Amino acid sequence: MRIAVMAAALCVGLAACAGGPVRSIEIGNGGAPPDSPFAANRGTAPAPPAMRAASAQTAPPEGAGPGGVDFGQWRSADPAIYGPAFEAQMAARYGSAERRAGARVDLEANGFACRDRPGVLECRIEIMEQSCAKDWYVAFEAERTAPRAGFDVMCLGAER
Repeated sequence: MRIAVMAAALCVGLAACAGGPVRSIEIGNGGAPPDSPFAANRGTAPAPPAMRAASAQTAPPEGAGPGGVDFGQWRSADPAIYGPAFEAQMAARYGSAERRAGARVDLEANGFACRDRPGVLECRIEIMEQSCAKDWYVAFEAERTAPRAGFDVMCLGAER
């Protein structure tokens, strides 16, 4: 009796699910349904550092870099502590208008790759070390006196 009730409930559930519209998936558009916005409007997020040509950057030294930025012991650093400390160092280093004017040259001397966008100068070091992407960034925005800066780590796979 119990099995019959469960079987009947399963049949009712399957019948309810089967009544919906059927959609075909076209192989030529990446498997997205024909009315999907993702087939034509793909995301604009940058590829991981290991997949980009710009990933030829080398890891900064632990301690002071060639241009004087102190990278500290970043390999063993906790990003939640290291990131704000790095931002404070960049604010102290480039917080005034005089120092900000030469920031690009200074950061590039420390291994950063910089690019200008409307209203923003963005400088980064992006590397892959073992299975982790590590990213130092400094962004100068027109409306802010101090730069935004930080350090991010994203590792692939589970830690053991």
